[in-house]
Amino acid sequence: MKRVDLSDLDHFVAVARTLSFRAAARELAVSPSAVSHAVSGLETRLGVRLFNRTTRSVAPTEAGRRLYDRLSPAVDEIKGALADVVDRPDHPAGRLRLSVPRSALALGLTDRLADFGRRHPDVELDVVIDERRVDVVAEGFDAGIRIGELLDRDVIAVPIGPPLRLAVVAAPEIFDRFGRPVEPRDLEPMPGLLRRFSDGTLYRWEFERDGRALTALPRPRFVVDDGGTLADMARAGLGVACLLEGYVVADVASGRLERVLEDWSAPFPGFHLHHPSRRQMRPALRALADHLRHRGPAVSSAARR
Repeated sequence: MKRVDLSDLDHFVAVARTLSFRAAARELAVSPSAVSHAVSGLETRLGVRLFNRTTRSVAPTEAGRRLYDRLSPAVDEIKGALADVVDRPDHPAGRLRLSVPRSALALGLTDRLADFGRRHPDVELDVVIDERRVDVVAEGFDAGIRIGELLDRDVIAVPIGPPLRLAVVAAPEIFDRFGRPVEPRDLEPMPGLLRRFSDGTLYRWEFERDGRALTALPRPRFVVDDGGTLADMARAGLGVACLLEGYVVADVASGRLERVLEDWSAPFPGFHLHHPSRRQMRPALRALADHLRHRGPAVSSAARR
């Protein structure tokens, strides 16, 4: 077998993980043609096809799947070893690739990441905004940020924000027209501004009071996968929304929006920075965790259950 270049293996792993030459190119900060050339060269040197390609899709062959399963952890370890050489404990440096939900950025994380960047100019932050539950290892991230109760048990998680609460809000005229709810079930005839998950299902609003847990789903009026847009539609008077209270604190205080069923809104664990427990923590990631760490009171992950 002819000599194989490590960068070609890195390109192969990126394509196998993203199932896209363009997405792999964005991740690697190179051109799609460079990725295609590297993969084609690897296939030639190995004497085996690694991907089936069409104009619309890329899928690994059986040989490609076997190679990816064996190679991906090894490439991650090599990258980590090289990063450790570059990163000095007293001077964090290098690239950190993060998966972050838009809601975390909208509710204050953007400013905190900017402050971190000013303090650590040799750390490159590569942030991918994604609302899915991302497997950070499989998708090539150094770490992710998610709400605490959505985390798997086998990850290391650092709280980076206070407990969160949901707020049920609408323009006052909505409640004037439909009545002010006393219990969650009273919401169901109302026009709902609803959140759609990445798998296409709608979020059923969750409530808890005195140990009693309920869900409700109003009549769909507007559906989207972004909390900021839901808040905008609530301000526009289209219906009632259930979203993180940080989006609407100022609107409720000004009277532009009215909040209901607040006594049914239990706190739950806030945003956490998480990374795989099997990976040694790089100095750059440790610096980010220390910078973002929330040092106030927490809440049990069982608080809403």
